[in-house]
Amino acid sequence: MMDAGRHPRIKLLTYSEIEEISGFVGNFHVKVRQKARYVLAGDCTACGECEKVCPIVVPDEYQQGFSSRRAIYIPFPQAVPSAYILDSRNCLGNNPLACGKCLEACDKKCIDYDMRDEMLEFNVGTVIVATGMDVYDPSEYDEYGYRSFQNVITSMEFERLICAGGPTGGHFVRPTDRKSPKSVAFIQCVGSRSTNGRGNPYCSNICCMNTVKDTLLLHDHYPDVQCKVFYLDIRAFGKGFEDLYRRSKEAGVQYIRGLPGEVTEHPETGNLVLTVENTLAGRIERHEAEMVVLSVGVIPRQDSEVVHKLLTLSRTSDGFFLEAHPKLKPVDAPTQGVYFAGCAESPKDIKDSVTQAGAAAARASILLNAGKVRIEAITSSLDEELCNFCNRCARVCPFHAITFGDKKLALYPRIIEAACMGCGTCSAECPTDTISMRHFSDAQITAQIDALLASNPQEKILTFACNWCSYAGGDNAGISRLQYPPSVRLIRTMCSGRVDEDFILHGFKLGAPIILISGCHFADCHYINAVTWTQQRVEKLWTKLDKLGIRPERLQLEWISAAEGAKFARVMRELEELRKQVTKEEIAETVKVLARDTKPKITRKQVDAVVEL
Repeated sequence: MMDAGRHPRIKLLTYSEIEEISGFVGNFHVKVRQKARYVLAGDCTACGECEKVCPIVVPDEYQQGFSSRRAIYIPFPQAVPSAYILDSRNCLGNNPLACGKCLEACDKKCIDYDMRDEMLEFNVGTVIVATGMDVYDPSEYDEYGYRSFQNVITSMEFERLICAGGPTGGHFVRPTDRKSPKSVAFIQCVGSRSTNGRGNPYCSNICCMNTVKDTLLLHDHYPDVQCKVFYLDIRAFGKGFEDLYRRSKEAGVQYIRGLPGEVTEHPETGNLVLTVENTLAGRIERHEAEMVVLSVGVIPRQDSEVVHKLLTLSRTSDGFFLEAHPKLKPVDAPTQGVYFAGCAESPKDIKDSVTQAGAAAARASILLNAGKVRIEAITSSLDEELCNFCNRCARVCPFHAITFGDKKLALYPRIIEAACMGCGTCSAECPTDTISMRHFSDAQITAQIDALLASNPQEKILTFACNWCSYAGGDNAGISRLQYPPSVRLIRTMCSGRVDEDFILHGFKLGAPIILISGCHFADCHYINAVTWTQQRVEKLWTKLDKLGIRPERLQLEWISAAEGAKFARVMRELEELRKQVTKEEIAETVKVLARDTKPKITRKQVDAVVEL
């Protein structure tokens, strides 16, 4: 951070937050709120005289609450700029009958109680999201007594206690009696790899090796401390990590396979008693330790929802941001011109974070140096002659690539091709076929339906599969040699949101017994929230089919990911059984009903002509 602050080509905005980001790749407009520090950073010399006279004492967040700070303080030793900041929530101010002591003590008079937030606006070409992560709060694991026993701490609190710049000056002590413990127990996977409704189901990546490092630190500084590690599995897959794990065991650290079911406090000694099932020995054991360290996992930033909305990003089911492609574009966001670095995308250690940051910077520099942006040919186009100004296209676009139109001002919706990612949701939602998709036009998809159902349609299952997940899931099933019925006929679309209601009705009119729409899971959608519009459209279709006397179950909706080849095969087998239940008479009746019910769409020009008459 200090290097970034000194770099001549980096403008570092500290104590700031982004209010708004608009625009698209190469043309992002950013509004930043620079919060009031109430201290003139350029004049402050960090002499500390103001801090000495401040009467307000609050817990120090940086030291995990083990020590206190004043209302005017430096957040952490390497803070940039190296100047004091005034905590307005706790400061008494300088109003009558208030405080103002820090202002009196400051020789340079660099404290300004009237300072206000400042709004900054600037244009950028690319955005790198490096929002980091938060640490899991283990309070809900009440069996470990985190809030009940002072000597039960988290791995983050352990780091502050053993750090030379920590509240104890690097002397590792127990919070209760300030004495160095003789035995320390580490409990792994607290908040990670959990399927019981608490914590998170994923592995946090860094916890195992962080504990191995902590045991080696204790051994180096306090050779007499006895360490025990209770674990499910030790995951030491990084370069040199297995050697560190081996060194830890050679140093005398006991690794016991099994997580404690209960932590209690001994009434006489005050030590902590851990009851655990040793799964390797096959017995219940009780271990006593003077301190317990909970190796907590990492979670997405709690304010990541703000960034998610500002940049229209996708997120996985665990809450981390979703990359455009896990192999081909591991640092790219689905929104073009946006890149990920660090734990914003997934839990990772420092080495991987630095590696990804370098990759993100390289990707951004390639784009900026190119001068021009090459976009995919699969984008939308709008025919103004057909538009009726309903603005439904602008409302459903997950990338905000369509501007709203205004009939009174004769302003038609405008498609920003640089921002369009080609999901096709706008085209499927347009009631007048104003919007068409290049390479996935209505005529092209209708022609595919005609070709697939040209002969023996009653023996085929018409399937619309999204490019990124369900179509890849079908490939996965084929590569895995999983058997599924040959009656399946696939039509690939970039997104399930592209599947128009007319495609479904056209397929039923041609005699299709079963039609399947398959797309990404809600948390894995590569087009932000396009699958939500798919869900709504299919639910409306189910209601419409029911009113027409057509069995709604003949239209199926499934979410299949690229990794779920087995699910793809299973769904197709189930649909084959359902197809056999659809009789020729039912298909013929469906064709008759839809032939009577089909109504042509009315364009804006036709409406204007009727009004003139």
